Amino acid sequence: MPSNYDLNPLSLEGVKTYPLASRRSKVTIADFSQPCSEQSDLCEFLDRLPNILAVQSLRGLATQMRKAHERKKPIIWGLGGHVIKTGLAPIIIDLLKRGFVTGIAANGSVLVHDAEIALLGSTSEDVDVTLPEGIFGGAEETGQLLNLAARQGFADGIGLGEALGRALKAMNPPHRDVSLLCIAYDAKVPFTAHLTIGADITHFHRTVDGASLGATSHTDFRLLAELVRQMDDGGVYLNVGSAVVLPEVFLKCVTLVRNLGYPLTNITTANLDFIQSYRPLTNVVRRPTEHSAGHGYSITGHHELTIPLLAAELICGKTN
Repeated sequence: MPSNYDLNPLSLEGVKTYPLASRRSKVTIADFSQPCSEQSDLCEFLDRLPNILAVQSLRGLATQMRKAHERKKPIIWGLGGHVIKTGLAPIIIDLLKRGFVTGIAANGSVLVHDAEIALLGSTSEDVDVTLPEGIFGGAEETGQLLNLAARQGFADGIGLGEALGRALKAMNPPHRDVSLLCIAYDAKVPFTAHLTIGADITHFHRTVDGASLGATSHTDFRLLAELVRQMDDGGVYLNVGSAVVLPEVFLKCVTLVRNLGYPLTNITTANLDFIQSYRPLTNVVRRPTEHSAGHGYSITGHHELTIPLLAAELICGKTN
């Protein structure tokens, strides 16, 4: 039975083709992975990864970080609390000692988890268990420490990150060797804290003082802006595990620096997270680097995999 339509399928006669060998292809066997043997070490493993997509981004980011290190430009890590909860502080501390972390910007959850790790060696309560009882976030020591540090920091005119690092050091906690706050304070690496008032468990403790939290966090915003100013011509900013707060803070630092007339070009930014959200992609990766000869990278994956891989690439890799 003939077709009921009043049209015929488009003829393929006359379609233009070309020799396959004449085409420029984006993937060649030179980019393929190579299997490892039982005798392969970590550096060999990294070298045998396929030079494609995420691996290219990882290598490109590591190259820019090594260049920044060589030129003594800032390498700032913006961290969300999940980075601490997945046990990555020792790796970041090692990179700090190697000069690949020259500043840390943290949201409020980082302060909670890092302080609890320093004090007790454990963190991350079971919210499903404590929330129905109304005791979620009710740990006495956590609230006391963070809120007292904010009050003392306010009185001394310093930022919240420095104030908490100072308070922890004075306590000589048993697990200070895996605390970013403690190690950064000892190394005089700026640690800035950027709060959303009401978002952290310590904000409803009886010792809280909103004025102290606001003032010390604002001091840290200005301190981070100075670090961002110094990024001009070769600095690096990594956003790791913060979907909203730190991308917004970083973008405001960028605009403040440029508003004051300082140059901020040829910088590298990166977002590392297990999903790519709007604000990190827009406010970290794209906007600050476009029209300024910069580099922006997006690396998707679980922090407990991507951060060790980045650290290994920094140590084993070569600057391109």
